Amino acid sequence: MGPILFTEGTRVLDGALARREPGSYQLQAAIAALHGQAASFEATDWPQIALLYGALARLDPSPVVEVNRAVAVGMADGPLAGLAVLEPVLASGALDGYSPLHAAHAALLEEAGYTERARGAWARATETSASPALREELLRRHEKS
Repeated sequence: MGPILFTEGTRVLDGALARREPGSYQLQAAIAALHGQAASFEATDWPQIALLYGALARLDPSPVVEVNRAVAVGMADGPLAGLAVLEPVLASGALDGYSPLHAAHAALLEEAGYTERARGAWARATETSASPALREELLRRHEKS
């Protein structure tokens, strides 16, 4: 997206959020805008994104939203906090074949220092990936851990 369209989208989003009754699309747009505004991955406003995912989870709960929230919470508050959010999703089995769940789990485990458990999660993420390019990246991460 070009800078002009991004600026216009952000302006429209700001107007929608000013009404103080955001819907799920506005929350998703706000999350995307924060990612787009960040100069780098490290400079991303993870605490704000975690808050927005929390609001989205209350408004439109789903296991996929919880996976995304776990990653944001992990980036904002540390990997153990992210793992605490992710644990109920893992325990439910609802997304057992969803590769991003296992990749998020692996990354959080790795960040927390649970190397052996992370290897198993990277293997599960690789097994469940339908995308050859993603599978190759997951294998690389698995071999690195």
